[in-house]
Amino acid sequence: FANVQPHSGAQANYACYMALIEPGDTVLGMNLDHGGHLTHGSAVNFSGKYYNIIPYGVTDDSNVIDYDALRKLAHEHRPKMILAGASAYPRVIDFEIFSDIAKEVGAYLMVDMAHIAGLVAAGLHPNPMPYADVVTTTTHKTLRGPRGGMILTNDEAIAKKINSAVFPGTQGGPLEHIIAAKAVAFGEALRPEFKAYQQQTVRNAQALADGLLSHGFDLVSGGTDNHLMLVDLRNFKKTGQDMETMLDEVYITVNKNKIPNDPESAARTSGIRVGSPAVTTRGFVEEDMRQVAKLIYWTASDFEHRADDIRSEVEALCKKYPIYE
Repeated sequence: FANVQPHSGAQANYACYMALIEPGDTVLGMNLDHGGHLTHGSAVNFSGKYYNIIPYGVTDDSNVIDYDALRKLAHEHRPKMILAGASAYPRVIDFEIFSDIAKEVGAYLMVDMAHIAGLVAAGLHPNPMPYADVVTTTTHKTLRGPRGGMILTNDEAIAKKINSAVFPGTQGGPLEHIIAAKAVAFGEALRPEFKAYQQQTVRNAQALADGLLSHGFDLVSGGTDNHLMLVDLRNFKKTGQDMETMLDEVYITVNKNKIPNDPESAARTSGIRVGSPAVTTRGFVEEDMRQVAKLIYWTASDFEHRADDIRSEVEALCKKYPIYE
């Protein structure tokens, strides 16, 4: 069962909360500072305001999800729902373990696969559908469709609750033009070309990660399994805010992002989040990603003297892959 009406991933998540649990219920969600999303329990979001959120996170050493600690928290707090998924987590998520833990404590398992939906569709990341009670996603990001959301479930009773939670529960009329665009995107995701695109997205992310590591950057968890990576800037004595601004000035778009146990505030951060889907759509391949890694290094290490050189190389890359012929 699929509901394609949500206007965004956040609204899809809100509808699932509304359908499955009650305000004040306990939910296990991934800590925003460890890679989670605002709707997974942030104090400034509806999820943190209306529900009793127990955050789980990553290990201090490897920066991967601490499944043992998650199981302990679940048995201690007996949540009504466990939320898996992330917005800044570069490694594969083991949905089977999440499912086992949820069953042990009688909780719903909700998976937010917004960032990895395209990889899942192409068979490059484990599929949460066999394990989750409900799955949400955006239809942009790796799925490469219009901005919007979607909710999936294999349970007919849950599907009815979801439908009511979307309309009239949280939304008014559907955006039919966006739903039509979603249909086009789903059609594209069935084609061999889409799988090739996702494969290149992963290769490009790995090439960028390897390039950044070779230039002395630290990456959270040491690399990436998917389409994104978190860059720890502390050894370059830069904040994420500084780096985001400098890169923007040389035509490279990233976003500042907190890293696990970040000493900086959310406004400054110690990291940036970098991804490969957009440039892969443009046509970039591994050698281009290595060049991008070099340009990010130049920005971090010698911005004052090399800014013009960086802009020139970015402009040359863009001319190499024009958006319109």
